[in-house]
Amino acid sequence: MKMAILKALALACAPVVLAQAVPAAAQSYPTDPGDFWDVTGIEMLDGGDLQYLQWLASEWKKEQEFAKSKGWIKSYHVLSNLYPRSGEADLYLVIIYADFPNAKTMLEQRKAYMEWQSKSLDQLNKENGNRASFRKVLSSEFLQEMILK
Repeated sequence: MKMAILKALALACAPVVLAQAVPAAAQSYPTDPGDFWDVTGIEMLDGGDLQYLQWLASEWKKEQEFAKSKGWIKSYHVLSNLYPRSGEADLYLVIIYADFPNAKTMLEQRKAYMEWQSKSLDQLNKENGNRASFRKVLSSEFLQEMILK
């Protein structure tokens, strides 16, 4: 009988003991994890502004819309740095992902993209190299949003 009372008492107190075992910081962490942001800083070279913006508004936008239609990305943005200091980017290209794909999913996405894209890999690589004449990549960051509670 004494054992049964001790067991009942132990079970009744367990939730209180377990709640106290969790660190206080974990109980009231002020943020939740959010979306992933891929941010690329671009410097537009002299005389290349119009050409690069035209490429963004056509080819880059078309590719992002395709990725968005497949559910691979949530959204994308082009942000202009209105007050760039020396060494800072003129533009920031932002792609927002709800989740980051694993290797298998990346391969599936690459295959679907190449089937959709009407250009060969060699053509795409040459076009990528050609953009170096009117823009320079200054930075690339992969960030995760912190949602404040």
